[in-house]
Amino acid sequence: MSKFTLAEYLWLDGAVPTRFLRSKARVINAGKNPKIEDFPEWSFDGSSTLQAHGNDSDCLLQPVAYVTDPIRGEGNFIVMCEVNNPDGTPHESNSRAQLRDVLAAGADKHEPWFGFEQEYTLFSKGRRTPLGWPDHGFPAPQGPYYCGVGADEAFGREVAEAHAEACIEAGIMYYGLNAEVMPGQWEFQIGFRGDTSENSGALAMTDQTWIARWLLYRIAEEFEISATLDNKPVKGDWNGAGMHTNFSTKDTRDKAKGKAAIDAAVKALGNKHAEHIAVYGAGLGERLTGDHETCAIGTFKVGNADRGCSIRIPAPVAAKGYGYFEDRRPGANADPYLVAARLCATVAGLDEAIMKFNSWPRKNAKFAIAAE
Repeated sequence: MSKFTLAEYLWLDGAVPTRFLRSKARVINAGKNPKIEDFPEWSFDGSSTLQAHGNDSDCLLQPVAYVTDPIRGEGNFIVMCEVNNPDGTPHESNSRAQLRDVLAAGADKHEPWFGFEQEYTLFSKGRRTPLGWPDHGFPAPQGPYYCGVGADEAFGREVAEAHAEACIEAGIMYYGLNAEVMPGQWEFQIGFRGDTSENSGALAMTDQTWIARWLLYRIAEEFEISATLDNKPVKGDWNGAGMHTNFSTKDTRDKAKGKAAIDAAVKALGNKHAEHIAVYGAGLGERLTGDHETCAIGTFKVGNADRGCSIRIPAPVAAKGYGYFEDRRPGANADPYLVAARLCATVAGLDEAIMKFNSWPRKNAKFAIAAE
């Protein structure tokens, strides 16, 4: 067996208003159990990803996390990278650096945990309607599709199952999957699985969610199917797609402090509602209408077991008095790094100056805005 294997380097581009993943592979000699330092820095053409100009186009890829590559097989890797400038400083599109800054500024001491519920919609190659939709008109109304079974109710299960297997084989903290409310729509979850030896921290869960997204796109390729994270993939009386985010801190998880800590966190979130909406995904107003299990975008509400609220307190948490809460506002196309950074900054009560990414595209961005 050759000592050389392949590492697929992933990074976020500078596209607006929604970030996209880019990737390329290189041959490495990192051994079976490498450290992240064993993956070398690399460069790419930033002028082709909305992150540089053609006369000064080099951007750097800094490996920050990796998993086993379930597609190429044992010995190969998928490597998540941050984008840096040639001098090694974070590129202006580097939203992971924003999350690192927030954690270093004091959020990390609260031991924040995250779980992401990623909804997505599947489309056949060349079609403008989701899987399971007729060539003309509409399918039967929503109702039987959520967690449905059978060829008349579940469309795209082969992709969702293959994706689940790939994520588990890669070592990602994959929690589960289900068919969603709109036909052709699915969800996977990344987060705490009851094993306290696993890391549910902000950087680990956001990295793994981005890698799981890449695996979704890559697995769907094999079936000639496209997966989209659009917030409202079909206009009208159909559910949109979200990335509901489950959040807790050491205090909300504490039996003695839980309820008071959750109440304080929710109050802080209500005071910063507009700041959260600004980084919770493009086209969010089309999804957050007050219908289809959402709260209207200009309203902030909290409720126990209420999916029409901005923040849902799960019934078991309300009964026990400690645990986590669910932020139902983030859209399916939101950047998990920015969602996590915003939640951490608000709940930890950090100085707003730490939030350089107070919108995307950033108001002072050079490359992405120039490319609109």
